[in-house]
Amino acid sequence: MAALSTEEQQIVELVARWVDDEVRPVVNELEHANAYPEALIEQMKQMGVYGLAIAEPYGDFAVSARCYAQVTEEIARGWMSLAGAFGGHSVVSKLIARFGTDEQKQRYLPRLATGELRATMALTEPDGGSDLQALRTVAKPVADGYIINGSKTWITNARRSGLVALLCKTDPDAEPRHRGISILLVEKVAGFTVSRDLPKLGYKGVESCELHFDDCHVPTDALLGGEEGKGFSQMMQGLETGRIQVAGRAIGVARAAFDDALGYAQERQAFGVPIWQHQSVGNLLADMATQITAAQQLNYHAADCLDSGRRADMEAGMAKLFCSEMAAKVTLDAIRIHGGHGYSTEFDVERYYRDAPLMIVGEGTNEVLRNVIVRQVVDRNGLV
Repeated sequence: MAALSTEEQQIVELVARWVDDEVRPVVNELEHANAYPEALIEQMKQMGVYGLAIAEPYGDFAVSARCYAQVTEEIARGWMSLAGAFGGHSVVSKLIARFGTDEQKQRYLPRLATGELRATMALTEPDGGSDLQALRTVAKPVADGYIINGSKTWITNARRSGLVALLCKTDPDAEPRHRGISILLVEKVAGFTVSRDLPKLGYKGVESCELHFDDCHVPTDALLGGEEGKGFSQMMQGLETGRIQVAGRAIGVARAAFDDALGYAQERQAFGVPIWQHQSVGNLLADMATQITAAQQLNYHAADCLDSGRRADMEAGMAKLFCSEMAAKVTLDAIRIHGGHGYSTEFDVERYYRDAPLMIVGEGTNEVLRNVIVRQVVDRNGLV
């Protein structure tokens, strides 16, 4: 953690201790019950986790992107769902801090910093997937605001968030399409319904829901930044933080799987020796450690690019792509090392294995991210 300030190092260490003392002892029971971790969320609020992206005068202390990535790692090491519980919140906080009007900053940021108000972002639609420019959710401008109609899906924390950063079309006829897209800051008002919770392979405890907007009226000042047609660009910049956060989640899950596998390989004996001494197991552990270290460095590089003020869409995309694919492999290898025990719900490695795929498809699928990366490779190198 040499690149962190002393205060940031202390924050990461505080969160790591909290994970070991408070999260890991209860996570298995909570996860298998699919129970919302209310007590742990309250502790995260008290530690200031919800305000990590919000600087003074609205928050206490905005940390660097590298510190934010490491805090995410530690929380995901305890339970990936907890990292998801503040991921979208942080992106929305940064969007308001960067693009919001003074009134929007004053209205929302102090409460977002304490976690009194929690936020999420609503991008994905039932038929749209990763093609965010093909939105069908429309906000029709009227004299005193907008009338919203449409649906969103896979929205994390939808029930417990009091504020939704909604990506929608304010000008469906705009060309190119992205110029007709805006972000509206939508509170729980008439016409806005959170419908069903979607059943999931992993990522238990926190809800992922469908949202419906039926003639939902919001005032004019709900428009982020006060200017229409900027939403696509704004959200793409927000997703740089989001993808670094997802990469941090993947690293945290992989670290937990590796730690469990390493401990098990030292305790479990076969043919008279600990199983790590068998080359097939030892090679798995060596590869796991190498891949996790490489993933950390790639994500910290992306975070440093973001902190420097440079464009970081390619770097964040690379980090999310590599880290998520790494987590899928490491968690499967952890099950291999545990043998039959790895398939048992009494051991945590099966949870890591179920949680890992979310990072492959979330915050932009890896297939789409490869397109983002190659376009940037071409643009930055002056290729034709």
